[in-house]
Amino acid sequence: MSFFSYQTLKKILFKLEPEAAHNVANFGLKIVEKSSIIRSFLGKFFLVNDTMLSQDFFGKRFANPVGLGAGFDKNADHIEAMGALGFGFTEVGTVTPLPQDGNPKPRLFRLIEENSIQNAMGFNNCGMEAMAKRLKRYSNSTFPIGINIGKNKLTSEDEAINDYEKLIKHLESYADYLVVNISSPNTPGLRSLQNEEFITSLFSMAKTLSQKPIFLKIAPDMSNDDAITLCRVALQAGASGIIATNTTIDYSLTKNAKDFGGISGELLKEKSRALFKAIGKEFYGKTILISVGGIDSALEAYERIKDGASLIQVYSMLIYKGPGLIKEINQGLLELLKEDNYTHISQAVGANWK
Repeated sequence: MSFFSYQTLKKILFKLEPEAAHNVANFGLKIVEKSSIIRSFLGKFFLVNDTMLSQDFFGKRFANPVGLGAGFDKNADHIEAMGALGFGFTEVGTVTPLPQDGNPKPRLFRLIEENSIQNAMGFNNCGMEAMAKRLKRYSNSTFPIGINIGKNKLTSEDEAINDYEKLIKHLESYADYLVVNISSPNTPGLRSLQNEEFITSLFSMAKTLSQKPIFLKIAPDMSNDDAITLCRVALQAGASGIIATNTTIDYSLTKNAKDFGGISGELLKEKSRALFKAIGKEFYGKTILISVGGIDSALEAYERIKDGASLIQVYSMLIYKGPGLIKEINQGLLELLKEDNYTHISQAVGANWK
């Protein structure tokens, strides 16, 4: 399970088209999901168990602050496998009310020189009915599960709030937290819902339907002032926290970019870090913040934590570094906490603003 062994596997996977490689990885994880023996074996290599990293949120124990970002496990196929790989929590989806195929292929691209990914998937998923059936299997699970929800492609902007209402009603009982996704660049008109009127209506409605924590996930392609205003409106309307950020449509970041889809990975790191810092400075101590976008090391994770993140998420960098990245981050966090004479991760959260 060494870093080298993943690099060998990566050479094989990278000979495949990106989406084909993604499907191979999904197939392998489904096998892991079904075998408690394999999960136990993997856990011995990847799990980092230390009370310095554990935190309690939403009535659940998060063994460590590193979660899987939305977009990989779109249909809740391998939740327990994520726990075996060392994650402290997982976020499934994005799920829509009706099943949909997503955008035409090819729609997933590697930006190898920049350790980044560009995707235009378009919320391809099996729909909320299929997800609910899968999630029933985890009703007694102690592993924290977030559900990322979005509108169907053919749903108009005027009707979008109805999609979110359906999703909350249908799935909230299976979630430890929900995430409203209106920041993906791959569904036409979705980002235009990042406005004060829609946000107010959405979260006011959501809080009448569920007592579960509901987060807003925002895009990195807005000014700090606009992002702070949007987050403030969401929190005043009932949002339980903020996740920053989704992928970027700033194609000037690389000459290798397509002119569609969202970029994630190393290219997103600076934009995501800068926007999160502004959000952390404004909202640390007032709500729960989750940082995602280009996190590729314990040091980067630690900076986001000191900027106010109680939790962080990774996804694209796993493709380049493999599951050993999770263990690397958690072990590195322990070392960094000790260097700063902290006895628990909560002491580091927001340290830059204390």
